[in-house]
Amino acid sequence: MEIMIYFHLLIYFIFLTLFVVSSNAKFLSPLNSTYIMQARKRFMSIDPTKLSDPPMPTYSFSIYHRDVFEKSKFKDYDSLPDNRIARCNARASYLASTFEDDHCDVKEGGNSTLLITRQQVAGGGKIREIVPKSTEVTCVNSEYLASFLIGSQLVKNYLLVDTGSTLLWWQCGPCEANKCYKQDQPIYDLTTSRTSRKVDCIRRSSYCITEDRDFHCDQYSSECIYSKRYVDESRTNGFMADDVIYFVLGMKPIRVTFGCSKHQSGDFSSSNSGILGLGRKVFPTEKGGYSLPSQFRSNLMSMCLPTFYSGKGSVLSFHTSKWPGATKAKLLPNYKYPTHYFVNLYKVFVNDKEVQVNPSWWKFKRDMSGGIFVDTGTTFTRFPYDFYILFRYLFRAQVRDIPLVNSTVGPFDTCYEGDPGGDDLFFPVVKLYFGSVSPTTMLFLDHECVMMKYRGFYCLAFVGWKNNYGILGVNQLQGVALTFDTSENKLAFDIDACD
Repeated sequence: MEIMIYFHLLIYFIFLTLFVVSSNAKFLSPLNSTYIMQARKRFMSIDPTKLSDPPMPTYSFSIYHRDVFEKSKFKDYDSLPDNRIARCNARASYLASTFEDDHCDVKEGGNSTLLITRQQVAGGGKIREIVPKSTEVTCVNSEYLASFLIGSQLVKNYLLVDTGSTLLWWQCGPCEANKCYKQDQPIYDLTTSRTSRKVDCIRRSSYCITEDRDFHCDQYSSECIYSKRYVDESRTNGFMADDVIYFVLGMKPIRVTFGCSKHQSGDFSSSNSGILGLGRKVFPTEKGGYSLPSQFRSNLMSMCLPTFYSGKGSVLSFHTSKWPGATKAKLLPNYKYPTHYFVNLYKVFVNDKEVQVNPSWWKFKRDMSGGIFVDTGTTFTRFPYDFYILFRYLFRAQVRDIPLVNSTVGPFDTCYEGDPGGDDLFFPVVKLYFGSVSPTTMLFLDHECVMMKYRGFYCLAFVGWKNNYGILGVNQLQGVALTFDTSENKLAFDIDACD
């Protein structure tokens, strides 16, 4: 009898092992240069004017990776990553300028602060980025665009999706000479939309949030004036207005308050007409806030981030999510930096080896610094440099039979020789655990989210920097569905959900 029990248990464990291996087979797929080149070639051949933009229900929008619209400016795909890296560095500079961080190496000079963002041990050099002293700056860079139908004339525009900002704004005609930047889509005209109206900051004072010093009420014109300066010295100025946005299914219009931007200067991309601020609500209920979750009075926001060269669209929704939420993390409110979506990262593994740090490493400090947050405007995940050194060391130790490049490649200090013969290459996977170590709290990052083919090499797509907080970037979240539930303070992840 005991023999039969042991036999059945053996059969069960064999079956279970085979099931787990087969169900995770897609996670074990290797990186192959031939496949990557073919995928990138297909991506470059996509005509953005022929993208399928399916009808969306109320409170839902189509989203795309911005490179779908900007790739025509580059001779080949290999030129795109450099532009992506430049955007990521600008975003990092912006975030460094808005966070008070006493652990940075700072020297003052003129109107800027010199921030040493990363020691490159492998190359022996330093990267320096200029960060403005003022904290009244925001960042125009983001990686995804959302499609909007605006006003009575249903003007179609694309806005940059930004979980780190709280203002919804777009270019607003009629434009004076040299005041608006060129955009690929028609510019929305406030004067021709029958449903538009300016915010009267005297009669409707609650709609002009003057607690934010970027806004003020002009007593002469009754306009709610705003001015935004970006970290690269780009600027946008205008007044607050409201109009309706339409959803094709049912054509139900929703009125939103937005920044009617009349004067832009600096480096804006023609692929988009403004910013879709999705940051957490900051102001009291009676003030509401200008971010779209605040305006929609939505505690539930979900989006799926398409992979970088799939060329496919996905969806951004409010009040609902179509994904089950396989991996769950807690959203941690931070009164010092309230607009950001901080999460309770607990442990990081490379394959099955833990990065050995104290479990309290990712918790907030007494002054609410530290921690890690999700940001759709940051491309590559950034770890505090002390942690990154341990992470990088562990990762290198797990790589077998692939030559390590002895110098930095762009911003990356852990790169490996390519495979000219087209052979399959297997790199370690990374596992992020939130709150505890269990299957329901693990975000699995496969090779394509961990490595990046760059300048002919395979590079670890994480960056260390000399700030004491981390940023979970979209290179690691491509293909992942995110469901933000601010009423329950939860963030759910679903991998391979978009394409």
